[in-house]
Amino acid sequence: MKNILVALILISFAPAGNAQNKLTNIEKTEGFELLFNGENLDGWVGNKTAYVVEHGMIIIYPDRGGSGNLFTEKEYGDFVFRFDFQLTPGANNGLGIRAPLEGDAAYKGMELQILDNTAEKYEDLKEYQYHGSVYGVIPAKRGYLKPVGEWNSQEVIAEGDHIKVILNGEVIVDGNINEASKGGTMDGKKHPGLKNKKGHIGFLGHGDLVRFRNIRIKEL
Repeated sequence: MKNILVALILISFAPAGNAQNKLTNIEKTEGFELLFNGENLDGWVGNKTAYVVEHGMIIIYPDRGGSGNLFTEKEYGDFVFRFDFQLTPGANNGLGIRAPLEGDAAYKGMELQILDNTAEKYEDLKEYQYHGSVYGVIPAKRGYLKPVGEWNSQEVIAEGDHIKVILNGEVIVDGNINEASKGGTMDGKKHPGLKNKKGHIGFLGHGDLVRFRNIRIKEL
């Protein structure tokens, strides 16, 4: 009996591993595919020193550089992209879409903020800098991140000029990047990447610990 109890305890604390990185039956039917197999970074390019795979997650470590980008090898144009992420206190990262491998993805492509909005150091953010915002272009609605340390689920739908971001079931961005940038962007800077028809998708490190899992995509 004692051995059975020990086994159950070990199972309960065992890392989820690939159990977290699987398509649902509905996603399979709808044509989604996994971008992360839970075991290695096959299919990804970029900073594979700061970004590592552990226990079925992609983790970016500050003490391994903590910055730099990790992109899909493949380029995507219109798509539905889903992923889970876990923030640490004050964490800052980003999701680059339709981005080239070189240059600042926030301008050469688009960057959707991945950010702990609750951190005191971010109390003076511009409205286009909060989590989920198309950086410098379209602000996101706030108040839908789970407490730091809990897992969040996010969906990004990019279809032509239309960008939609759904965080934990709530739509926080639903806008047209062409309309939003007419007459100039919110940050007053040039964003030539808004005109990109396709590019790489990736995580944009800014020196903080963040975890990712359940990364999948459906091309439109």
